[in-house]
Order: sequence, then structure tokens, then C-alpha cells
Amino acid sequence: MKKVVRILAIVVGILVLLVLGGISYVKLALPDVGPAPELTVQIDSAQIARGKYLATNVAVCIDCHSERDWKISSGPVVAGTEGKGGEAFTREMGFPGLYFARNITPAHLKDWTDGEIYRAITAGVSKDGRALFPVMPYGNFGQADPEDIKAIIAYVRSLKPIENNTIPEPESDFPMNLIINTIPTKTEGGKRPDPADSVAYGKYLVTLASCGDCHTPVDEKGQKLPGMDFAGGRSFPMPAGTVRAANLTPDAETGIGAWTKPAFMARFQAAAQPNFKHPLTLEHAEFNTIMPWIMYSGMSEQDLGAMYSYLKTVRPVKNAVVKFTPKGNEVATR
Repeated sequence: MKKVVRILAIVVGILVLLVLGGISYVKLALPDVGPAPELTVQIDSAQIARGKYLATNVAVCIDCHSERDWKISSGPVVAGTEGKGGEAFTREMGFPGLYFARNITPAHLKDWTDGEIYRAITAGVSKDGRALFPVMPYGNFGQADPEDIKAIIAYVRSLKPIENNTIPEPESDFPMNLIINTIPTKTEGGKRPDPADSVAYGKYLVTLASCGDCHTPVDEKGQKLPGMDFAGGRSFPMPAGTVRAANLTPDAETGIGAWTKPAFMARFQAAAQPNFKHPLTLEHAEFNTIMPWIMYSGMSEQDLGAMYSYLKTVRPVKNAVVKFTPKGNEVATR
């Protein structure tokens, strides 16, 4: 009997050592994406203009890293706050902790090398080697053409410096405080397709814009539901109620299958008009959405058309989405 107890104790001890060793490895050895690349970004007017377009209208970095005016439909960026950071992503929103968009103006990034900024955007590792939570979709940005990422860096370097030293440090709940170190991944990036190949180019833009992140439903652990890519239904709590992402698959009844390319582009371009109002505000005056329509409205017709072309090729999924449920309503109104 004593021998059995001794063997069990040894087994338990080994298991404990393995668990502790695994935790130590995850906490101390990860993330392991290598050092920041040694690179110097060319900064000229053309590069800054390209970067501004990508950061403002496609990848919409400026969306999260600025102050937004939620009194206005689609929460446009407050002029003069571009890049200052501070937007919170909270547990109430479904995040496994508390995260804040960082200050990406030169006031904060002046001591960062171009390579360190590049690594943060594409691999999810901060200057100090800390893993970043992927609310910034570095998994998507890492697939972009390195030249596009460099253009974004050039633009970020050109922003007006804004001192904003009050942004809290992030907090990850267990087990995300361990998992987060396993997420960053080194990547070599991709190649921007020829715009003449509308479908391939559209896929590139849809990935860079991270459309699938919001328009694919997730389970209670935040994992994307298999077979539901772009099918909509992911919910986002807002002060006035719950907003849900639309179905972007080419299903004829519940998605964009019946949409023409001009209608698709017009839906975005409408947000460029003064005093833009989301259509649902006609029924629910208090309605607002996190979808940065106003930013996306600045995309070129060629790029919007390419995105449409690609989305028409994804697998259709029949998924009727209730777009908005006012707070306190048990039965969705639409």
C-alpha cells in the first residue's frame, strides 16, 4: 500500500512539475516572434498619403486609436484626436479582460524604431516584448503586403504628437493571461494582388479591413463558429441596445446575394454625405453602431467594387440577423 501511495505521489509530483514548467514557458519564453526587423521606412508625401488612406479608410487603425463622437451616427473620429488612443475594450463588451487602444502618435512612438512598430502591427508584440491582445487584428495585418504596412507607419509618424499618458495598462483574466502569450505569430507578409484581379484584390482588402472579425459569429469563448464565415450575427452591446453585424455572404434571402455592385458601393458612399444617419435611426432614434461607416465611405470605388466581387464568391450562409434589439426589449424588433 505504501508503495502505491509513493508511486501516486511521484506521478502527481511529475504532473505538477510539468504544469509549472509549461506555465513558466508560456509566461517567460513566449511570445517568441524574434527581434524587431531592422528597417527604415521611407517617409515622403506619396507614402504618407497611401498610409493615411489605408489607416483611415481600409485597415481603419484611426478608428480605434482616436476619440469617437458617439452622439453622431457611426461615431466619427473627433477631429484633432487622431491616434491619441484610450478607447476601452471591456469585460462588459465580452472581452476576457480590460484593454485600451494605445497612443500611436509620435508623442508615444518617438522612441520606437520602425521595426518595432512593424512587429507590433504584424506580429502582435510590443516594444518591450509584451504580447498584445488581438483586438488589434495583427493576425490579419500580418498577411498584408509589407509595403502597405510601411506606408501606414509613415503616416503614423506624420501624425500630430498628442501627449496622452493616462491610458491604463491592459488586464487579462485567467486563462487569457496565459493564452495571450501564445497568440503572436511571426509572418513574412503577403503580396498585394493586381487590382485587375478583382476577386483576389478584394480578398486582400477584406482581410486588411478585418471584415470577417466582426461579421463572423463567435461562441462564448470568442472562437469563430465553423462554417459561419461572414454570416453575421455577432453582437455588440451599445448604450441603447445590442447591435449585430450583418450577413455578408451571397445568400439571396439573408445576405447580399440580391445586392448589385452599385447598391453595395452606394451603401458605403452614403456615409460620406453631411449629417449621415444610419437607416435604422429612422425606426430607433437612439440607435448607433460601432461600424465605422464614415471611414469606410472614403474607400475608392475600385476598392469597394473589389470587396464586393470577393464577397460574392464566399460560401452563402442562410442566417437571418436581427440587426438591433433596444435595451430592455426581450423580443427583437428587427
